[in-house]
Amino acid sequence: MSSQDPREAALRAYRSTQELPDDFADFWRDTLAEARRFDTPPSAVPVETPLTAIEVLDVTFPGFGGDPVRGWLRLPRHRDELHGAGLLPAVVHFTGYGAGRGHAIDDLTWAAAGYAHLVMDTRGQGDGSTPDGPWGDSTGYLTRGLADPAGYYYRRVLTDAARAVDAVRLLPGVDPARVAVLGNSQGAGIALAAGYLADDVAAVLAQAPFLADLPGALALSAQGPYRELADLLARDRPRRERALSTLRYFDVVNFARLAHAPAWFSCGLDDDITPPETVFAAHNEYAAQHDITVWPSNGHDAGGSLDRQGALDVLGRVLQAAVGPTNPNRTHPVP
Repeated sequence: MSSQDPREAALRAYRSTQELPDDFADFWRDTLAEARRFDTPPSAVPVETPLTAIEVLDVTFPGFGGDPVRGWLRLPRHRDELHGAGLLPAVVHFTGYGAGRGHAIDDLTWAAAGYAHLVMDTRGQGDGSTPDGPWGDSTGYLTRGLADPAGYYYRRVLTDAARAVDAVRLLPGVDPARVAVLGNSQGAGIALAAGYLADDVAAVLAQAPFLADLPGALALSAQGPYRELADLLARDRPRRERALSTLRYFDVVNFARLAHAPAWFSCGLDDDITPPETVFAAHNEYAAQHDITVWPSNGHDAGGSLDRQGALDVLGRVLQAAVGPTNPNRTHPVP
């Protein structure tokens, strides 16, 4: 934890005005119960790549409504050397706004560090499609289906995320007792929700989380994707209260208030996409063990590669995995 920047003291005292719906837990319990009725086991099909040290499998599992959700599972090929005959600890990875699961050979850090790495395809993102808006206009994913919590876009995404954790525990070579969730920006917000929705998650790593403190974000961020929501509410003022009521069920501040998995946050104090106030809003309300790494001179990258090194250090401790020696020259704080 860094305490050098004078802005940090004010951020640690910041509290969101977001309200927790009385039926929040019931809403999500019923949503997950409905999704888990679709109990088709996940499939994992090997994919040919030029990689010699990492094996890639194309995974499909049932998400919201039983819809097939795709992901890449990346495994270290020489895993017996890392873990003997044991099973691999796993990380479930959620991606940023507008991104899908990417290419099979993208983002090799986690598998190279000795983890089973499942990256989830975020529904409809990364494929060039334009989502429908909440009341018939086309805007962005953040504003899709806002008229009703049951029909909101992120109800599907967050349910998919919980089902991704369910799925990874059934995949070959994975230790179901050692699963962490992580992401950056939108992915970090999804990870915070999944840490509440999924059972017995070992750790949540949230870098510059999106979907946190939505009332504050509307006032503080002039950048997208929050700009999409602000612009919509400026055009459609009569439906503002209805939209904000829907968002209470998806604001990760409310997931934080009921959290039960340990979490490590990080943020850049110069972030104008997910302002640090919104990150601290979730951190300050977090009900389980938590900590935060602050990067005073960074923006939405929230520390970049050094932050990722910190995440690996956390995973190594929490999951007790063989991730290699800690860098003795590292000077940044570990989250």
